[in-house]
Amino acid sequence: MTYQENYLSWLRDAHAMEKQAEEMLEKMTSRLEHYPDLKARLQQHIEETRQQQQMLQQVIDRQDTSNSTMKDMMGKVAAMGQAVGGMFASDEVVKGAISGYVFEQFEIACYTSLIAAAELAGDSEGARVFEQIREQEKAMADWALNHLPDVTEQFMVRSAQPDTEAKK
Repeated sequence: MTYQENYLSWLRDAHAMEKQAEEMLEKMTSRLEHYPDLKARLQQHIEETRQQQQMLQQVIDRQDTSNSTMKDMMGKVAAMGQAVGGMFASDEVVKGAISGYVFEQFEIACYTSLIAAAELAGDSEGARVFEQIREQEKAMADWALNHLPDVTEQFMVRSAQPDTEAKK
């Protein structure tokens, strides 16, 4: 494959990844009831994710290609499966917070690779966009890691109380 072919494939993958992220964040946020700080930050990141999708779409359009409907759909299906699976865990909020942090690290790695691919393919504007998105993902990952002890503690305190729901 040429530099351009790999780059465009990974660009479409990034678009699908952000669709998956939006779906996962929306599902998790809709279920949160007892963790207002986490819910607020996730809602903020949903908006960032939607903006990232628009930014990626602009890069895709500028490259005179299209996003992959199949990849976008598969990402949404995967996100739905993850959300449904988490609903049955008694410690859903903790597992969700951990999974969210891991997903942010995955996104950071993907954008790091995409920046290198964009530069090699001669798309310096795309590289700039991916750097901007990567910074947002780093900020979310940092927040998730720094607040994971709080979420865990809140869960444990709630779960130790009789007749108190803690999982969401």
